[in-house]
Amino acid sequence: MDFKHTIILAMASIVSFILSALLGRVVIPWLHKLKFGQTILEDGPSWHQKKQGTPTMGGILFITGFTAAALVAVALTYLLKANHLFETAYENARFWGGIGLALGCGLIGFADDYIKVVKKRNLGLTALQKLLLQLLLATGYAVLMYAFGGGHFTIPFFGEVNWGVWYVPFTVFVIVAMTNATNLTDGVDGLCGTTAFVAALALMLLGGLTGHLSQGVLASALAGGLAGFLLWNLHPAQVFMGDTGSLFIGGALTALAFGIEQPFLLVPIGILYIAENLSVILQVSYFKITHGKRLFKMSPLHHHFEMCGWSEGRIVLTFSAVTLVGCVAAILLQMFA
Repeated sequence: MDFKHTIILAMASIVSFILSALLGRVVIPWLHKLKFGQTILEDGPSWHQKKQGTPTMGGILFITGFTAAALVAVALTYLLKANHLFETAYENARFWGGIGLALGCGLIGFADDYIKVVKKRNLGLTALQKLLLQLLLATGYAVLMYAFGGGHFTIPFFGEVNWGVWYVPFTVFVIVAMTNATNLTDGVDGLCGTTAFVAALALMLLGGLTGHLSQGVLASALAGGLAGFLLWNLHPAQVFMGDTGSLFIGGALTALAFGIEQPFLLVPIGILYIAENLSVILQVSYFKITHGKRLFKMSPLHHHFEMCGWSEGRIVLTFSAVTLVGCVAAILLQMFA
């Protein structure tokens, strides 16, 4: 990593942070005025009802910051003649394809939020509608990456493996699984944003370690935007990210992992998201098998700990610490596996 790249990396995070933080002063009152308030479902913890009416769709803050920062980074790349960030067509495809995947996921989330708050349909898009849109978007991204020379990535302890055409269905599966997992994690003030911030920092470091500098720039922009958003989202939240933000995060983290050709590192980095997803699957399966018994007091997992008496702050701190441990493990795997 040279001096020019360091400047671009720093500017990406700074621009994203400032824009995301300042937009909160404009967007949050605007969302209040439009009455884009969150509807709290009755199947969640009863004390969450006091959050009724808190503006949602706040993911717009860090999505805007991220996108603007990425464009600034590209401009700086040419101004500073640091063109090594985009040396090949594949590198360009990963950069712009990653942005496209993240924004596409955010757009699906926006549609879901819009239906909930404007059309007054509490569940938003149907499960089938959301899945079909995710599959379509994920397939487009996977085919694009494969067409530009993808099809291979590194597996810890095994080295680089060429998956051939199997790269496409594997990539689609990971994208859909990850976006749904981050969506489930967004249920406590600051939880999804904080864990994603930690994950983005890890992916920024991994971008440097793997030599995929443009991906490090995107990860830096994501981290900066999330930091700005958390000023408004930590407990007590003044705005929720909504599906707009949580699906965007899932798409961005997945694109970054594939961008550095290390998707298997999403297992330790996203261990918290995997646990949240599994808690729902296990809860539903156990409920059906036992004809009404529950494995957890409530799912997803963060609600179980809420029902055990944990405060939202304690949950965010603990889950972020777990994510940090997973991220350190991912970095060590990259360095030594």
